[in-house]
Amino acid sequence: MNTQTITAPATDLDDLRTEPQPCTYSIGKRLSLLLALQTVIGLGVLLAAIYGVTYMLFKTKQEEELRSYSGVLVEVLKDADLKGGEAEMRHKLAWLAERRPGTFVQVMRADGSELYRDQAPTFDVNAAPSREQRFEVAAANGGAPYRGRLVIDCSRDAQYGQRIALLLVVSTLAGGAFVAWATFWRVRCSLSPLLDLAAQTRAIDVRRLDQRLSLPEPIEELQPLIDQFNGLMKRVERTYLQLEGFNADVAHELRTPLANLIGHTEVTLSRQRSAGELEDVLVSNLEELQRMAGIVNDMLFLAQADRGVKARRGAPVSLAELVRQVVEFHEAPLEDAALGIDIEGDAMLSLDEPLVKRALSNLLGNAIRYADKGTRLCVRIVPEGEQAARLWVENEGPTIDPAHLPRLFDRFFRADASRCELEKPHHGLGLSIVAAIARMHDGFAAAESGNGRTRVGFSLRSTSA
Repeated sequence: MNTQTITAPATDLDDLRTEPQPCTYSIGKRLSLLLALQTVIGLGVLLAAIYGVTYMLFKTKQEEELRSYSGVLVEVLKDADLKGGEAEMRHKLAWLAERRPGTFVQVMRADGSELYRDQAPTFDVNAAPSREQRFEVAAANGGAPYRGRLVIDCSRDAQYGQRIALLLVVSTLAGGAFVAWATFWRVRCSLSPLLDLAAQTRAIDVRRLDQRLSLPEPIEELQPLIDQFNGLMKRVERTYLQLEGFNADVAHELRTPLANLIGHTEVTLSRQRSAGELEDVLVSNLEELQRMAGIVNDMLFLAQADRGVKARRGAPVSLAELVRQVVEFHEAPLEDAALGIDIEGDAMLSLDEPLVKRALSNLLGNAIRYADKGTRLCVRIVPEGEQAARLWVENEGPTIDPAHLPRLFDRFFRADASRCELEKPHHGLGLSIVAAIARMHDGFAAAESGNGRTRVGFSLRSTSA
């Protein structure tokens, strides 16, 4: 037996699964690291300045000690030279050396020979961190001066400096770590309302579109976002409800012609029919198919308008002339209803002639359908500046309930759903198309009704607003 393997094509979901997702990051961690880095840099600069000042204090102290001790040495050597010469000088220097550990003294004669040198110094006199100062001692006999060298041990100060530096580094790192931890904890506490909002958002689905976001305590920074989201959800809910109603209305409108087609076809096929009977059935079916095609075409047009398609504007034309052309097309229905028509006003605008004619035709058809017999219709053109105009179609007839006026331009809406209107068939998209054409011309549709007179119209603009 031959077997065949059928492989399903990859779906969009499979493509989404294979696409690399952008990396996410934690606001708390990022803020913690940034503030910790700033703290380390700030503390580092501050403590480096403190260390620099401390180093300068140590250096000043050492220089002061060198100047002070070298001054003492000069005075002692001068006095010793007067009293006993070089022997007394060496004796005094040895005596001072015993009482000043951590120092090294060397005295040279003018000829370069060594007069005195401290024995066995406890530190390296030629390497840091020891500090050195040179001095001169005038000879008592007026001869060439003695030259001395004083070196002090600064290792203890250097150790203190290292300990201070280590302490400052540890303090800087500890301060940065503390700031990072405190910031992360504080940010997590501060972001808890966002987590609450995320949980509320996850709970919203098509069965709970009426749910709105809220916080126990309003937060100034989050409230605009909450208000915008709640406004969005309100519009989504309204649109979803309209979409559900629209789908139901479409199904209802298409079900009738489909049922007629199926019924006529079943009856026709139930027994043998003559050619004339079959022709009548085909003509009736053609009318139902044309009605369905009209509904589908109107729905496609409204879908394009909803996507933001704009009208193509041509050269400026006379609105009154367009109205006369549309009236000529409706002469037969006007005569059948014994209606007259007046055209008042005019305006020259750049617009899409076929679309405007279609809107006018829908308005006239609607007015003819509901006008009282023997009355007169009025098409009124009201200029609104050089680039805009408003067009009204008025008729005398039943007053529309004010509660129905806001919904008059909704799709498939009928003010009286119980009226069958077999004599005036229409599928309830005419005024919706008028509103769409007005939007495509950067205008809007409007309706007024009262005292037995109704007027429905729309505004147009020659250029985009």
